[in-house]
Amino acid sequence: MGTAEEKRATGTGRPTSRDVARLAGVSHTAVSFVFNGRAEGNLSPATQERIRQAAAQLGYRPDPVARGLRRRRTAVIGLVTDEIASSPFAGRLLRGAMETAWGSDHLVVTVDSGGDPAKEDAAVAELLDRRVDGIIYAAMSLRRVRVPEGLHRTHSVLANCLPEDDSLPAVIPAERAGGRTAARLLLDQGHHRIAHIGGHDDIASVERLRGFRDALRAEGVTVPKEWVVRTGGEISGGYEGALRVFADTPADRRPTGVFCYNDRVAAGVLHASARLGITVPDDLSVVGYDDQEHMAEFLAPPLTTIALPHRAMGETAARLLLDAIDTGRTPPATTRRLACEVVNRASVGPVPGR
Repeated sequence: MGTAEEKRATGTGRPTSRDVARLAGVSHTAVSFVFNGRAEGNLSPATQERIRQAAAQLGYRPDPVARGLRRRRTAVIGLVTDEIASSPFAGRLLRGAMETAWGSDHLVVTVDSGGDPAKEDAAVAELLDRRVDGIIYAAMSLRRVRVPEGLHRTHSVLANCLPEDDSLPAVIPAERAGGRTAARLLLDQGHHRIAHIGGHDDIASVERLRGFRDALRAEGVTVPKEWVVRTGGEISGGYEGALRVFADTPADRRPTGVFCYNDRVAAGVLHASARLGITVPDDLSVVGYDDQEHMAEFLAPPLTTIALPHRAMGETAARLLLDAIDTGRTPPATTRRLACEVVNRASVGPVPGR
């Protein structure tokens, strides 16, 4: 048999903790202390450093399977999603969860169901069979969801969605507060004739509009009924809504500010404004929502928007789950709402004539 270095060089074996102990000139127990988090108070800093240097020289890493068996954990988290893998911007949620888990020596196994409830149930069952330490269920858009079968059998947290039965903790955007923030961006620039374009009857649409109305009401500003236009969430809806509000309306009577349901709607508003000869932001200020990657910053002008906290949702959901795994206690089934930050660009300016 060759030495550990020879095994490593030829690819015939994996360095062991005993190899590290021999190279560092310490006991096998000392190596175990360092890699099991028990070195403080048992080994001097110099000895700890010598062991780590020996491990680095040999390319040694603790066996995660053996460590998991000792701790009765696998150091793996499951993440089940509906359609996030195909979304250009919600992938930030995945990155936030994965990097937070990695920082605590956990891997994340992701399964995208494509929105199929049967696949979600099967994914949860498979993850449970593989003894994951916990599961995050995440949705591409904020909505109430059916809790996949089996999710209550382990530590679980929802991200960007709410359980239909209110049985699990959830992390979602503070949409109503985001709507207030969007309105304040326009109010602070002196705008009082403000429209709202886009949206559906979903939770995000309702909450954003509520927040928008909250802020305007606090300033004594009333929005005419015809200036709140529900035209969906696509570019075409923004274009249609802007034409409905602006076309054939004299400049001194039309809105000077628009809060859009999302950035795609805002793109449609910008397109319609250009067609009508309305200059943004000189004649009209436009605020979007989402801070959609590869889009918002490339519009003309670049769009001022409210960013959804996708990364923070992933980080927070993973942190809640890791805490539950460490303590053995599932967090209470409450909803945590995360702030939606302003991204200032060039589509908002002072009210005309100010």
